Amino acid sequence: MSANLTLLTVVGVLVACGVYLLLERTVTKMLLGILLVGNAVNLLILTMGGPDGAPPIQGATDTVRDTMADPLAQALILTAIVITMGVAAFVLALAYRSYILTTSEKVENDPEDVGIAEREPEEPEE
Repeated sequence: MSANLTLLTVVGVLVACGVYLLLERTVTKMLLGILLVGNAVNLLILTMGGPDGAPPIQGATDTVRDTMADPLAQALILTAIVITMGVAAFVLALAYRSYILTTSEKVENDPEDVGIAEREPEEPEE
């Protein structure tokens, strides 16, 4: 079995763009990054699922089994789509709540975290 190099390159580009967007400070860009990575994973599963084949239904003959498509890849993609849409809905709800409370979409540093990061480390007691 050989993989399609073009599809694998597209998967790599989608993952790279998705990770770049995930590292941004705005919630909308993070959401787009999550969606790009989710679509890249779906495309990767589809690519690794093997070539096209007959429907995965057992018939009266066993000769169809050699040309059947792998149903596991299809089930994994459907599951990944549901999970990605659930995460997207959750991030949209967080973005809406954040916009209502702060009228800003940008994620700021927490002042307490900044204070802890700027503290000098304590000497260990012996």
